[in-house]
Amino acid sequence: MSPTSIPKTDILKACEAMLRKQLYVIFTKPTKGMEPVMANLKEHLDFQIDLEKRGIMFAAGPMWNDDENAWEGEGMVVVRAASLGEAKALAASDPMHKAGARSFTVRPWLINEGTVTVKLSYSDGKYEII
Repeated sequence: MSPTSIPKTDILKACEAMLRKQLYVIFTKPTKGMEPVMANLKEHLDFQIDLEKRGIMFAAGPMWNDDENAWEGEGMVVVRAASLGEAKALAASDPMHKAGARSFTVRPWLINEGTVTVKLSYSDGKYEII
């Protein structure tokens, strides 16, 4: 019978040459429809921008529905934190969650693979994330 989980130490050893950057993903979804979400959106976005400016935010944004043509209030926030408890405290302090407009789940996420490419043109200061 195949195991249902692998110890963290085994995974870290298997990918020891990779990035192994520990982050935390906050999955958030509406609790009472879209009206409370929209009522708290400005405060939520201000909170997110503050996290970004303080270097806590790695990435965040809305999650489209499966048809990719509408937003049903779900989002994902990736943060830098010292622990799962710290990440949960950050999530709980989001005005959207404090108001009860959304609920959240936090999961630890280890980044191992991927790439980010930024193209910067010196002459006009324009940039592109590829």
